[in-house]
Amino acid sequence: MPDNPLQNVSFPSNGRTAHGYLALPESGSGPGVVVIQEWWGLTSHIADVTNRLAAEGFVALAPDLYGGTTTHDSDEAGKLMSELPVQQAATDLAGAVDFLLGHDAVVGEKVGAVGFCMGGGFVLVLAAQQGDRIGAAVPFYGVLGEDYPSFEKLTAPLLGHFGEEDEMATPDAVEELAERIEKESGVRPDFRIYPAGHAFFNEENHLGTYDPEQAVKAWSATRDFLRAKLG
Repeated sequence: MPDNPLQNVSFPSNGRTAHGYLALPESGSGPGVVVIQEWWGLTSHIADVTNRLAAEGFVALAPDLYGGTTTHDSDEAGKLMSELPVQQAATDLAGAVDFLLGHDAVVGEKVGAVGFCMGGGFVLVLAAQQGDRIGAAVPFYGVLGEDYPSFEKLTAPLLGHFGEEDEMATPDAVEELAERIEKESGVRPDFRIYPAGHAFFNEENHLGTYDPEQAVKAWSATRDFLRAKLG
């Protein structure tokens, strides 16, 4: 697979080497946050989100789940997502948690997780998998290509952002997911519905659904949530 020029760090993951994009705060230290890509790959948009979190005082790491590949074509993105085994992605993401918790710049014993579309689905998988090592989880319009695993071990507070016009993650499906999470974990998610479509936060606007007003609201809530839960 091709190298992604945004890759600037490597870390061990289940006996192999994973790659990603790491951004540090000016202060030199802060809570860790894993940033999980959309189905487009580790794009400039995801790097920008990672940089924005670093500017807010977090040590942010975006793992490259596609091993360097990116696309702006919906059909190809769907194919890449379908060919990415959830378990492999979860392993890479677990390696990212290990990397952050072992990094000299990271303070605290828990990390946050923020993800978009496919990455929003993986945020919930990671929180379920890692238990109390995840201190805050924020899925943006999460979509997973298969059913979610058990949420029994999930302990992290959840803040989610979804669009009422999103056909991939409809409001009814979001409510069903929230009810299932609460039933299995005891955690009641704060899932918020915005007057917008899927991917309303992505200013690259590949789907024509970017909504700057709703994006600002969701980002502000995310920043405050991460600060409150991670310190």
